Order: sequence, then C-alpha cells, then structure tokens
Amino acid sequence: MNIVLILLAAAAAAAVLLLAIAPLRRALLTRPVFNLYRRLLPQMSDTERDALEAGTVWWEGELFRGRPDWQRLLAIPRPGLTEEEQAFLDGPAARLCAMVDDWRVTEQEGDLPAEVWAALKREGFFGMIIPKAYGGLGFSAYAHSEIVTRLSTRSSALAVSVMVPNSLGPAELLLHYGTQAQKDHYLPRLARGEEIPAFALTSPWAGSDAAAIPDHGVVCRGQWQGREVLGMRVTWDKRYITLAPVCTLLGLAFRLYDPEGLLGPTRDIGITCALVPHDHPGVQTGRRHFPLNAMFMNGPTRGQDVFMPLDFIIGGAGMAGQGWRMLMECLAAGRSISLPSSNTGMSQLTARAVGGYARVRSQFHVPVGKFEGVEEALARIGGHTYAMDAARVMTAGAIDLGERPSVVSAIVKYHVTERARQVVNDGMDIIGGKGICLGPSNFLGRAYQQLPIGITVEGANILTRSLIIFGQGAIRCHPHVLDEMRAAQNPKTDEGLLAFDQAFWAHARFVAANTLRALGSALTAGRLNRAPAQADAAMRPYYRQLGRLSAAFALLCDSCMLALGGSLKRRESLSARLGDILAQMYLASAVLKRFEDQGRQAEDLPLAHWAVQDALWRAQEAFFGVLENLPNRWAAAGVRLAAFPWGRPWKRPSDRLGQQVARLLIAPGGARDRLTANCFIPADTREPVAAIEAALAATLQAEAIETRVRQLEKSGTLGANPKANVRDIATAAFEAGALGQEDYAIMQKRNALRDQVVKVDDFPFDLGRTPPA
Repeated sequence: MNIVLILLAAAAAAAVLLLAIAPLRRALLTRPVFNLYRRLLPQMSDTERDALEAGTVWWEGELFRGRPDWQRLLAIPRPGLTEEEQAFLDGPAARLCAMVDDWRVTEQEGDLPAEVWAALKREGFFGMIIPKAYGGLGFSAYAHSEIVTRLSTRSSALAVSVMVPNSLGPAELLLHYGTQAQKDHYLPRLARGEEIPAFALTSPWAGSDAAAIPDHGVVCRGQWQGREVLGMRVTWDKRYITLAPVCTLLGLAFRLYDPEGLLGPTRDIGITCALVPHDHPGVQTGRRHFPLNAMFMNGPTRGQDVFMPLDFIIGGAGMAGQGWRMLMECLAAGRSISLPSSNTGMSQLTARAVGGYARVRSQFHVPVGKFEGVEEALARIGGHTYAMDAARVMTAGAIDLGERPSVVSAIVKYHVTERARQVVNDGMDIIGGKGICLGPSNFLGRAYQQLPIGITVEGANILTRSLIIFGQGAIRCHPHVLDEMRAAQNPKTDEGLLAFDQAFWAHARFVAANTLRALGSALTAGRLNRAPAQADAAMRPYYRQLGRLSAAFALLCDSCMLALGGSLKRRESLSARLGDILAQMYLASAVLKRFEDQGRQAEDLPLAHWAVQDALWRAQEAFFGVLENLPNRWAAAGVRLAAFPWGRPWKRPSDRLGQQVARLLIAPGGARDRLTANCFIPADTREPVAAIEAALAATLQAEAIETRVRQLEKSGTLGANPKANVRDIATAAFEAGALGQEDYAIMQKRNALRDQVVKVDDFPFDLGRTPPA
C-alpha cells in the first residue's frame, strides 16, 4: 500500500512539475495539441473573419463564461429620453400616427398619403440618427427604438418607412466611413428629407449569403462631367430593397475588380459600397414588390455597365474593398433597433387591444377573457410582450453605451420576431372571425398578414438561429476560443505556440472550474449561487437559477466543441439549440433588469415571473435537445450527470400564474399601461382601438348592473319577453320597470360601444372594386 501511495504521489508531483515548468509543458504537452489544432482548424475567409470580429461582446459574454456578474447587469444605466426626445414622441410622432389610416394605406392607396410623406420630411423623421451638426435630430438609440415602436402600433408602412433610413444604410455608413465632403453634402440633405435613401444589398442569387453577391464593378477610365476620370463600370440586380421605388439616393453593395491594376496590384478588391443618385444614367428604380399588404415601398433596382467615378465609393477610393467590414460593423446597431422595435410595437398593440376585446366580448354570459383556454393565450401574449419589450429596451440602451453587440443583435432579431408571431397568432385565435375579415374595424388582420416580413428580413430567421447566434457567439463570447484560433493562425509558429499555450491552459482551467461549478449548482439546486443583495427578494431565486444554467451552458459548449471540433459548425440543429439556451438567458436577464428599472412594481410580478419561468423552461428543453442528439454519447452522459443529476428542474409557468397575467390584460391598470406604454390610442371611438378602450371602461362600469339584470332573468321577472336576449336584455329589464333610467343609460352606452367593437365590416358584392359609373 505504501508503494502505491508513493507511486501516486510521485505521479501527481510529476504532473504538477510538468504543468508548472513552462518550457517543459510547451514541449511535451502544448506543442502536440497546437499542431493538431492547426491541422483541424478550418480555413477562414476574409468575409468570415470580418463577420466574426465585427461588433463588441457585451452581457452575452458574462452569460457565456459560466459565472455572470449580476452587479454588472444591475449597474447598466437605465435608458431614458431627454426632454426633447419625449416631446418629439408626444408631439410629432403622435400627430403622425393620427394622420395615418392603415386601411386606406394598405387597401385603397397602396402608399402613405402625400401629407404623411411631407410630415416625415418636415419633422426630421429620416434624420433621427444624424447629428445636429448636420441638421439631424441627433437622437439616442433608445429614442429611435421608442419612436419606431410607437409608429408600428399604428401602421407597418409608417414604421418601416421611418426605421429603414435610420438603420443600416447611407446615413449610418456615411457617419462612420464617409469622407468629410460626402458627409457635408449628403447628411444635411438626408436630415431634411431632400434625399430619400435606400440600401441595395440582397441579390436574387446570393440571398442570405450576402458576401457572395454576383453584382460587380470593374475599375476603368470613363467620362464624367466632361472629363476623363478613373471610375468603375458597375452591374447589379437587386431585390427586396426597401424604399428603392421612391429613393433618391441608392446605397449599393457590389464586388469590385481591378483587372488592369489601375488601383494597385490587387485584382479582386472585394465588397465595396457606393452612393449612387437614383437619376444617374443607367440606374433603374421605380418598380415595386408587394410585401404582404404592408404597402411600404419595396422593390428591385438594376443597372448594366453603369459608369460612376470612384468618388461615389463611401469613404472614397481608399475604402474600396472594405464594404463587407463596413456592413458587419454597422449591422449590429440597426438589427438591435429596427425589427425588435417594430415587432414589439405589434405585440403591444395585440396585448392592449385583444386584452380589452376579451373583456368586452362575452359568450355564455361570461367575458371570453375569463375562459381558461383564452387565459392561456392571454398569458402568452402578456408574458412574451413583457420579455420582448425588456430585451428591446436593454439592447437599445447598450447601443447608447457605445456597444455594437453583434451576437445580442442576432438574439433579439430572431427571438423578438418569433415571439411576435406567437403573440399575434394567439390574438387572432381570441378574436376569431373578426380577425379574418379585413376592413377598417379589423385591428389585427394586417399585422397577422405581415408577420413573415420580420421573420424574413435582415437575415432569415432559420439562418439567424442555426448559424449566427451560437456559430458566431461561441467564438466571440467564449473567453478563450478566439485567442486559441488567433494563435493557431499566427504565421510565426513559435510566437503562435507561446500564445496558444497561454490560451489553451487558461481554457483548461476554465473547463475544470465550470465543471465543478455546474455540478455544485446542480447538487444544491442553485441555492448557494450568488444573487445581488439589492435585487427584489421575489426575483433573487431567478438570479441563482440563471447562474446555475450559465455554468451548465459553459460546460455544454466546451463539451460540444471538444466532441465535434470544426464539424460543430455544420451541425446546425445542435448549434441552433445552443443558441437558444444563450438567447433565453439573455431574455431572462433583460426581464430581471426591467423589473428593477421600473421600480419593482408589485403589480407586474406575474408578468416577470411568467417571462423568466418560460425562459428557463425553454432553455432547459433546448439543453436536453442538445444532449439527446449529441453524437458522442459519453460526452452527453457526462454533461447530463454534472448539470442535471436529478432530472429537469424547471417547469412551464403554471395555470394559476397564467391566469394572473391574463387578468392584468383584461382590466385597466398600471401593469397594462406599462406593458403597452408605446401603444397609440386614437381619440376617435369610430376607430377600432379607441372603441375597445372606451368599451372596456363602459363594460366595467356596467358589470354590476349586468349581474343584477341576469339575476332578474333567472328569477323570471322578465317573463317571456323576446327582448330578454343576450343583446337586448337591458331594454327588456327597463321596459319591465326593473331597471332605472340612469342604469339603463349606462347599459345602453356599453351596448353601443360593444356593438362597435364586435362589428365586422362588409362590402358590396364586388368588394367595391368596380369604379362608380
């Protein structure tokens, strides 16, 4: 026994010495791993590298490392509006909403009215991101998000027309990369609305693989303004380009070639971005696509061998070939604001209008919002909207802090648009037949039709989920993988070995620590994990559970990368599920942050509880989805034993909690107002959303009277009066002398507004398509 102990002690000492003595460790351990790593590491193109290195790592990095710093989360400043921004939201933005009749836009005119376009230009809506020095509004990203959210509760065409010029496009690219002359010329014109911008990237043959666009330019000499200059002949064929039919300034992405070496030795210069006036000879715009009745301006643009000077390149000739890096660096800001804001606005409208409708509309003498089946749908509407808005606000705030969170932008793009699809679908289920009959009184039908637009644009959701969130996040957010890759790609082998040695063994310590942390958290059900002392007591258990999930996720990621190596990139289903886990942790973090930032409103607790519990359950199911499909069964078994030795710890939100959420949506109150704070409410009760608001108030006022009338009906007091029906029973009670004049007036008011709410539009036989004689 003594000999065995001596041998074990000697082996342990040798291992310690081997690891401690750096030259020995590098020679015997690190170098073989380094050489193998270099052989297995797939080649990375310049476009892949630009995409990978674009943007910044923010809160998602904390979630990836297995031990989130919750103090850092709570210390993030709460976004807020300046007095000027609030005044703009309450003034020009509200007035603009009041000017738009979505039925007229989508069914009759096929465009925003001329007076709306004029207001967009006059009030500076196209220049929200342009600094005041150039005549723009110079608003924050949060203000931009708030405004787009408000507009989207009124009209998709309106919201899209505003958000695109303020997203990835000419203004954004000029601000970051334009020459001073380009900025001085174009930015004031864009801010005043004298120029309407569009950005043409998507090609029919490349689609989501934007870096593979076949649109090309060839450097050559040609005539420009009466003299020969160095320029390029550009050929392009683009589609899905928002505002292209009405744009005056076209941002254009193409691949530039220099076969004669006029710019230098490089023949394939790379993706290049240029600004081209719409009336430049050879530019073709003006035709339209028909995007699911949203009726925002969207269409193709084409050009064949169009000569343009090199001065058209954004940033001048020196930025030729830098277009892909420019796009990747700017994409995070637009993706973090535009689609999360517009889809959250759509969900806020659904939550407010459908919630009110469910209280006003009765079946079997009971408001439909109190049926348990409807409560399930209302709970999803409320819980998802709360999480979506939390993620929207937190992410927009990050942009204002100087972050360009590329992974987070993909998370909010995918998960907010997908949850909006669920919210609107649930809303349609609740309002039933009213939702499927289009007309001026249908407040949700167009939103339902237009849902796939958000799912498709700025990167198709399937691609975003399966390739980008984790595919990019695993390398960017992991504390050591990117350092290992850079070391392995270092052409100076000895220098690369030194860097790899440091990164690899730091990675090994990271894995060991997370294995112990995950196991300890699992065995104690996370009860010993850290939770910020200043957080609300009701929310502290969630911080602990998210800490447990973060440690388990870090262990799972390293296990998958070790078991699958470079092939993990091609395992899209596994990558998608890993991305889902990271995304759910981000959404849950945003919910916790929102609850604190809004002053721990006790009335909002059901919404916060539902949203976090739903996120934990979804993350858990994605986790087990990875384990059940991981080819290396030994690795899967080991991770499962360490992370979930007692099985699945988290459950869906309970029915009781869902009922609490549903009740918040069907009655006026602070929680409902905070949840739908951006929802535009028209003043005219002839409009559907305004009618619902008025009918909800009238319904609550009449409920006690309604109960008395129903008791009279049951007692036989109303006799066999044909008016004692679901519609006219108040009249029967009044005529029988059982209802006073004041109460009858309340019931009549309720009935008139109720009828306005449940009304479904009808049209002539030809749907009004035959012009009058």
